[in-house]
Amino acid sequence: MSTSPKRLGFFSRVLDQADAATRYRLVAEQIVHAEKHGFDSAWVAQHHFSGEEGGLPAPLVFLASLAPRTSRIRLGTGVITLPMENAVRVAEDTAVLDHLLDGRLEVGFGTGGTPQSFLPFGLESGERGQVYGRHLALVREAWAGGELAGGNRLYPEAPHLRDRVWQATFSVGGGIRAGGDGDGLMLSRTQPRPPETPDAELWDLQNPIIDTYLAALPAGRPPRILGSRSLFVSESRKEALHFAEIGLRRNVERFKASGFTFSGETTADLIRAFDVHVGTPDDVIASLRADTALSRVTDLVFQVHSVDPPHEYILRSLELVAKHVAPALGWARQGSAANEPRRAARV
Repeated sequence: MSTSPKRLGFFSRVLDQADAATRYRLVAEQIVHAEKHGFDSAWVAQHHFSGEEGGLPAPLVFLASLAPRTSRIRLGTGVITLPMENAVRVAEDTAVLDHLLDGRLEVGFGTGGTPQSFLPFGLESGERGQVYGRHLALVREAWAGGELAGGNRLYPEAPHLRDRVWQATFSVGGGIRAGGDGDGLMLSRTQPRPPETPDAELWDLQNPIIDTYLAALPAGRPPRILGSRSLFVSESRKEALHFAEIGLRRNVERFKASGFTFSGETTADLIRAFDVHVGTPDDVIASLRADTALSRVTDLVFQVHSVDPPHEYILRSLELVAKHVAPALGWARQGSAANEPRRAARV
């Protein structure tokens, strides 16, 4: 395992078992709690239309609500589905939000996933890669103060945000793109296995992405590799497995409907199929240490999906992660000064 200090993040797909308003309130409380316990970053995903897949279509609006409630933790999008967005509006909204957050914004982009979600935006899923590339280039140009159509320029400019971009990918090609652009690399908590290797470990799929990312980085550009993992920590292994049983079984039918196959349906089978780490701090530390891709990341980012325990258990899991799990994986809690050099870089 790398001895370089790692950063610790909390990620949410905004899936608490409640109505939308309650979901947003609970996730805001979880992020505030994460900051209290020393987490360096918090991330939220963007999903359109399906409340079961993810409950937040407007992540920048949500993160703006946290500006007066947080002071140190960096806030990020994991991710904005850029092909579905107006690139100039994304550049404007992120520039304004970064000012509201005093320079604490991190911007993760992705191509999007669910094919039918593209249709209301006038797109076909097959177009997403090409549109993503155009939109990302336009966002960068706008941030930098470049001239836009009609002789217009972005206000406020935000050239510093070009150094806060993260690209999410499942593929080696995506790793090459993120590295070549000098951006951060975002690795998922789980990903589909190739038909020829259905039992491949997650790190078997992600280590080649890391290799190509590092090889593609421009000389002198430091790597930024975010490894997201699903975990739920409790003082009691029995309690952790109880909530894993409930949460994972709640997701089985939806995954089957999308074509996902399961080799077995015991709790242990589902934990493996969903790439989840559950149990006591010692249990989770042991399983995470086996993940050779996770040992190479700069940013450890943990989420409770697809276990999705009740809110109060999420708060306790965050505490146990910060106190026991993350330190065992190379993280050390930093004071508010840890973020000052990155804030100063935007001025």
